[in-house]
Amino acid sequence: MFICICNAITERQVQAAVADGASSMADLQGQLGVATSCGCCAETANEYLPGGRYAGQATVTQEAGAVVTAAANDSGLTRAVTPMVSVAVRRA
Repeated sequence: MFICICNAITERQVQAAVADGASSMADLQGQLGVATSCGCCAETANEYLPGGRYAGQATVTQEAGAVVTAAANDSGLTRAVTPMVSVAVRRA
């Protein structure tokens, strides 16, 4: 989900910045540029900071992929795992 449309900043980026130590809107603005254009996202971004509604939500990322096994006539190829999608699961 996008938090800041003007600067294409996602919820995941805001959560990562907070996990890396951002503790104020000034920190988020400096690290990501959130709320530096129109400012409409400032209230939402604040909710991810310590003490906010979304602060401390656990985010777990699980990778999914396809396993490709060689056909009988494919010499040299044995098995490959191709990443396809990343799924984030949050607990409220």
